[in-house]
Amino acid sequence: MRLVLLGAPGSGKGTQATRLKEHLQVPHVSTGDLLRAEVKAGSPLGLQAKEVMARGELVSDDILLGMLEDRFSRDDMDNGFILDGYPRNLAQAAALDALLERIGQPMDIAVQLEVDNELLIDRLAGRAQAEGRADDNPESVRKRLQVYDDQTAPVIGYYRDAGKLAVVDGVGTLDEVFGRILAAFERQ
Repeated sequence: MRLVLLGAPGSGKGTQATRLKEHLQVPHVSTGDLLRAEVKAGSPLGLQAKEVMARGELVSDDILLGMLEDRFSRDDMDNGFILDGYPRNLAQAAALDALLERIGQPMDIAVQLEVDNELLIDRLAGRAQAEGRADDNPESVRKRLQVYDDQTAPVIGYYRDAGKLAVVDGVGTLDEVFGRILAAFERQ
C-alpha cells in the first residue's frame, strides 16, 4: 500500500500514520523527519538543505524530492509507504507522481482527513497547552490553516481528478477515524 495522508494541521495525520504503519507494516515517511535526519547525517542533500535553512529560506522542492527518491530506494519501502507532510502544493503532487511512476511504485490512494477549522483550532490550542508549543496558539493556527487552504487544499482536487482520493471524517475517537480510513482502502 502506497498512500499519502492529507489534512490540515491538527487533523490527526501523524497520529493515524503511526497506527497505519503498524497495521500495514510499511514505513511512515514524514518529510519533516526526513529533512532533519538528512541534515543530521550530513548527506549531500542534507548539507544543501542545511545551507538553505541557515539563510532562513524554505528547502526547495528539488531537494525534498531528491530526499524522497533516496528514501523510496531503500529495501524497507518495497511493500509501500505512508507519506505525511508531502505533497504540499500542486507542483509537488505532480513531481511526486512522476517520481513514483519512474521508480515503478505508483501511489494507491490519497486519504484526506476532513475536520472543521474551528475544531482544529480547539485541538491545536489543547496541544499547545499540553506540550507548550508556541506555534499552536489560535492566531498562528489560523494563519497555518489559511496557508493550507491556499496551497495544499488544491492537492485534494488533484487526487480527486486522478480518481485516487478518499475523504474521511477526521472527527471522532482514534479508533473510529482509523476504522474509516481502513474502510476507505476497501472502497478504493
